[in-house]
Amino acid sequence: MERGLHRRWAGAGIAAVMAVVAAVVPVRAANILLDNFWLPNDSYSGDLPACTEPLALGTISMRFAETERMYWNAALNIKDFFNVREIAFRPWGEGFQPRRYCSATVTLSDQRRHPIYYSIIADSSFQGYTWGVEWCVEGLDKSLAYAPNCKMARP
Repeated sequence: MERGLHRRWAGAGIAAVMAVVAAVVPVRAANILLDNFWLPNDSYSGDLPACTEPLALGTISMRFAETERMYWNAALNIKDFFNVREIAFRPWGEGFQPRRYCSATVTLSDQRRHPIYYSIIADSSFQGYTWGVEWCVEGLDKSLAYAPNCKMARP
């Protein structure tokens, strides 16, 4: 029993010494290899495609149809985009991840028209190599990810 008590005191002593050393020894900056190693996003160029970029609109159409089919068992597709316009570009300033906010009206395969809000975001694609898109079709945000009424998809 006495042996266990000595181990506890020894462990407490070592912890106390380590706490004192951590408080007294100054923190050093990381070396050049550890500091920002392979972090290319520390300064953004802000070079993003326009709202009418065919690849962005095609990505939205493809993923919208896939989401409707896989998660909601619906056969809805985006047939056409019109009245495409930019709402804002870098609305929070230069120090933040560049985003181009856009709006449009889409015609779906059921011939109904809905407003759509989307953003083209720098370095947000798979593994962050290029730009990506996020979108919300008003009236069809079934998972309420951008609720209410796609407000969270706008600046």
